[in-house]
Amino acid sequence: MRVLVQRVASATVSVGGDVVGAIRPEGQGLLAFVGVTHSDDPDKARRLAEKVWYLRILADERSAADVNAPILVVSQFTLYADTAKGRRPSWNAAAPGAVAEPLVAAFADALRGLGAEVQTGMFGANMQVELVNDGPVTVFLEV
Repeated sequence: MRVLVQRVASATVSVGGDVVGAIRPEGQGLLAFVGVTHSDDPDKARRLAEKVWYLRILADERSAADVNAPILVVSQFTLYADTAKGRRPSWNAAAPGAVAEPLVAAFADALRGLGAEVQTGMFGANMQVELVNDGPVTVFLEV
């Protein structure tokens, strides 16, 4: 599993003009784009959630756990794009929806189990994501 984490002042995900998930923290929050590959499993989802929750990328080297920062989780199969050949990315490394959807949900549930306030996008939908990146700070994590 992979996650691209951005420190945000706010973030919203909409589908068809309707907001399906949003965070507007009083301080900072995190936007987590989550990608799943074929060999991933619930244990990897849990470990990745722990990494995100305790990652010290907020102000004063604090983690989301330290300040109870909200997290917006958005599925992102394009994190497994292979651009080694030609100009058209290959998506072969991305897990199919039937595999990926429950693991993205497991990631979000693991964050909730750690105490996080979590909002999510809509798996498989054409989502519009708006964010105010704070810093900017963007970190790529993988398990």
